[in-house]
Amino acid sequence: MNYYEIGKTGLKVSNLSFGASSLGGVFHNIRETEGIQAVFTAIERGMNFIDVSPYYGHYKAETVLGKALKEIQRDKYILSTKVGRYGKDGVNTWDYSAQRATDSVYESMERLNIDYIDIINVHDVEFADLNQVVNETLPALVALREKGVVGHVGITDLQLENLKWVIDHSPAGTVESVLSFCHYCLCDDKLADFLDYFEERGIGIINASPLSMGLLSQRGVPDWHPAPKPLVEACQKAVQHCLSKNYPIEKLAIQYAVSNPRIATTLFSSANPQNVIKNIEFAEEPIDWQLVQEVQDIIGDQKRVSWANS
Repeated sequence: MNYYEIGKTGLKVSNLSFGASSLGGVFHNIRETEGIQAVFTAIERGMNFIDVSPYYGHYKAETVLGKALKEIQRDKYILSTKVGRYGKDGVNTWDYSAQRATDSVYESMERLNIDYIDIINVHDVEFADLNQVVNETLPALVALREKGVVGHVGITDLQLENLKWVIDHSPAGTVESVLSFCHYCLCDDKLADFLDYFEERGIGIINASPLSMGLLSQRGVPDWHPAPKPLVEACQKAVQHCLSKNYPIEKLAIQYAVSNPRIATTLFSSANPQNVIKNIEFAEEPIDWQLVQEVQDIIGDQKRVSWANS
């Protein structure tokens, strides 16, 4: 496994890393013991970066992950979590105020059984007033960084333009990393257009959802997936083409997502230990670039077709 630094943070992370959203039952119900074992397996196999959020499973993912982290030495992993997006009793909530962001950090540390967060992110800034993110949320997190409660500050969003806007309107050095999802995968490589911008500012780049939330999978998209129907259909044609080549599209998607060394790491999420092992093996095998071209030709004019977050 390859390891790259996240921007100028000094944090050197595995190029494939563990997204803990599945521990919250985001995609389907899980067995908690199996999910905990998936975390152990990821660490044992060389993944050293874990990303989570209070929003995933409405606090469940952090709680389950915390049970796993109790059994793992703190120097074995680098941990990222978030503020701003929450939920309770099946209802999503958002609060980007300075006080809620500060309280949220301490609450997350308690659920996660840790006393220090390596990267704290403002979660899905498109749901916030971006001016509030710049003038209130981020300064609160910077204050925690100065106190040594958190190591580094980042932002996440589906819309890359929002990430750029927040960075443009914040003091230099405020934002140290960005987390973008569904924009560096077989069906959408828009993140590539922003790499120079982030690198020029020393900002580390984290990619997530190499399967584009199920678009690039044999299982297919869940009912709630917001992608437009033509894109879903094009991706399903690509899935079938890969099957005809005896090359699962999941394998190709993982390999493509980790192929760019300018992106520090790519997050995937699974609560199944065997899937963790399989994805690591995928990432370590050479990619079939001819098949990449065939898949992208099939996706055709649906490439880079995006959607609103939900």
